[in-house]
Amino acid sequence: MNITISPCRNLRGQIKLPGDKSISHRAVMLGALSEGITEISGFLMSADCLSTISCFEKMGIRIEADEAEKKVTVHGRSLHGLSAPQGLLYTGNSGTTTRIISGILAGQPFESLLDGDSSIRTRPMKRIMDPLLAMGALIRSENENGCVPLRIRGGNLKGISWKSPVASAQVKSGILLAGLYADSETSVLEPALSRDHTERMLKAFGGTVSSKPLSGDNPISDGNPQSGGWKITVQPQPRLTGRRILVPGDISSAAFFMAAAAIVPGSELLITNVGINPTRGGILQVLRAMGADISLLDEKLQGMEETASVLVRTSSLHGTVIGGSLIPTLIDELPVCAVLACFAEGETVIRDAKELRVKESDRIAVMTEELGKMGADITPTEDGMIIRGGKSLHGAELDSHMDHRAAMSLAVAALAAEGETQIRGAECVNISYPEFFKDLQRIRTGG
Repeated sequence: MNITISPCRNLRGQIKLPGDKSISHRAVMLGALSEGITEISGFLMSADCLSTISCFEKMGIRIEADEAEKKVTVHGRSLHGLSAPQGLLYTGNSGTTTRIISGILAGQPFESLLDGDSSIRTRPMKRIMDPLLAMGALIRSENENGCVPLRIRGGNLKGISWKSPVASAQVKSGILLAGLYADSETSVLEPALSRDHTERMLKAFGGTVSSKPLSGDNPISDGNPQSGGWKITVQPQPRLTGRRILVPGDISSAAFFMAAAAIVPGSELLITNVGINPTRGGILQVLRAMGADISLLDEKLQGMEETASVLVRTSSLHGTVIGGSLIPTLIDELPVCAVLACFAEGETVIRDAKELRVKESDRIAVMTEELGKMGADITPTEDGMIIRGGKSLHGAELDSHMDHRAAMSLAVAALAAEGETQIRGAECVNISYPEFFKDLQRIRTGG
């Protein structure tokens, strides 16, 4: 599907976001491993999250999904209640499903075959395979390239302490969920605290998990989530109990509207019920560092997650540096940060983000190429981008490279460019935000 976007006079109104993708995935997974019923409200009915549902249905879990009401009911069968899957476990385009479910499968006394689409077949899985192998699971990459298809034979796991070279919530979560099946406690040491939805949710379901900053030979500052060096430990064999989960709006989806309101002249936009978990709030820090007019309203704790409404007005932006321990808190938002940088005066440097190379696309190459077609002064580096902002962008024929976050970021750039922009492969937004273009059309004024 191709979509054409013309510039608009301003963005006005209010947006209610779809549910958080990360939380939706985890709610289904932990609900399946719990005793009793888990009711999930605000569930994200996207292709990625439906892949997670499909995988657990194939392992004997009864799941009822009401798409109109955005509600999912999971009939859990306890920690050891999964059945050998009926056929292939297909994860589609979802890296979250693929890596986290690998940890669960590592604890099962049966064999599974895990596969995904052409994009997932290029994404590195050795980072989750290695710790699970160390715990005693048998995992083989069928193509012997460290990618899916993965054949997993689990059971008889031992607890380990695993030092992760990157702060990855997917890898951490896979190890922690495997640790539920181990013979002793399991720890993950990561250089910065990645998003902590798994830890929060495990506690809510009845698991025992702790997070603490490293000390001694690895001193850090005051334990702020942005500091480096964390140890997360889970205790094995918990009794998990189903519960109600209220999924807040996805801050990764909110980021596109925050950026659009900041750069489109005369805009004022209220984005309601946004999850503002500190391990996900990097985009708020970047916007403030660039001088954006952004306010948090009605801050509260909703279940196990912090939420707020976000008010954004058009702003005069300036360049900044985005790197270090901030990167894990906004890795998915970096493509739209590149767009913000194009409309900011001065230079913006994105660094320490080599992980962008192995997402749904090589996001460094894709954003550099596509924004360059619009006239952006942007240079790729090995681990990021250098953007010299303040130049007017013009409409162009762009390619999403079938990357949902690239497609939505380019749409934001098109709103403030001169002339029409066409984006090829725009249907890829269904992976995380099926209603994105409808919501965007609803708040734009004129053109």
